[in-house]
Amino acid sequence: MNVLRDRYFSIEHDLFPMVEEELGELTAKMKEFLRIVELVQPGRFITEALRWCGLGRPMKDREKMLLAFFLKAVYDLPTTKVLIENLKTSPSLRRLCGWEYRGQVPSEATFSRAFGVFAEEKLADVMHAVIVKENYTDKLVGHSSIDSTAIFGREKACRKNIPKEKLRKKRGRKSKAEKDAILAAEDGEAKTRRLELQPNRTLAENMADLPTGCDWGGKRNSKGKTEFWCGYKLHLSLGDGGVPLAAILSSASLHDSQAAIPLMQMTSTRAKILYDLADSAYDAEEIKAFSKKLGHVPVIDPNQRRGDKIELEPARKIRYRERSTVERGNSDLKDNYGARHVRVKGQLKVFCHLMFGVIAITVKQLFNMLE
Repeated sequence: MNVLRDRYFSIEHDLFPMVEEELGELTAKMKEFLRIVELVQPGRFITEALRWCGLGRPMKDREKMLLAFFLKAVYDLPTTKVLIENLKTSPSLRRLCGWEYRGQVPSEATFSRAFGVFAEEKLADVMHAVIVKENYTDKLVGHSSIDSTAIFGREKACRKNIPKEKLRKKRGRKSKAEKDAILAAEDGEAKTRRLELQPNRTLAENMADLPTGCDWGGKRNSKGKTEFWCGYKLHLSLGDGGVPLAAILSSASLHDSQAAIPLMQMTSTRAKILYDLADSAYDAEEIKAFSKKLGHVPVIDPNQRRGDKIELEPARKIRYRERSTVERGNSDLKDNYGARHVRVKGQLKVFCHLMFGVIAITVKQLFNMLE
């Protein structure tokens, strides 16, 4: 992390004093925002698809609006309307995003159109992947902790169960051949479970297979009670120090274990990991075998499906304590970076909204490890 350390000292000793001469004393949130801008450098992600090509009405500067959405995540602002009010009433925040006068701040509709383009291009996810690769390539990550958290949606649950065509049943008893055919079909369905197919698929194929519509899901909380919600489920993989390595947004009804292998595939391309930590929801032989195939050591809490619960070995039990990192990351995202203020609809837009907060946490934790 020598490059990150050099950038940290450059920001602390050069950038902050220079900005303070222009805007006055910087608050902690302003400094956090500036660190994100310097580390991410959003301008390099503004591709031709996000720029004006010379046809039609010129677009507003998308880079400035991208900075504004980072500002919205850092200050945990609930809506775009509140963001615009803060930009118009605070000259310091407005100038940090690149607008000199309040009349230059785009309207809410313009922000909405820009956000839709960011979501379609999966810009926030691309930025996060680049940041992790730049700062974790050839670096060892001791523990990768996996868990999910509920994301409440503002839309109706999609219809999953398509009515099947009713067939007229044959009267009388089934013959032995018909019974054998039914059993063979049931066995075939059982052998095509998602967990059995995922290890032999690419990451793109596994991601395409995951459900992404808004629906109902249930999850047991820390008090042992099952809570139900309508929306989505955010699956996170956090490394040592609470740095998010990968994120997936799925339907709320998806079981946690179904996203484990895609998360491992993502993190294995971004960092070198030694241990995969997960709770009892991920206790499946396919997940353990895939973790070992990647050269990792799976440390998964045994699931008490039947009989007495098997305890982890003492050494692995000590390792398993590090899994609380991902729970703190989920809480931080909800309490401080906008995960409780989802006002958009559709999986792509919800994921884009959440990823701005994930990037903010990533940058914060990277610099925290240097202090």
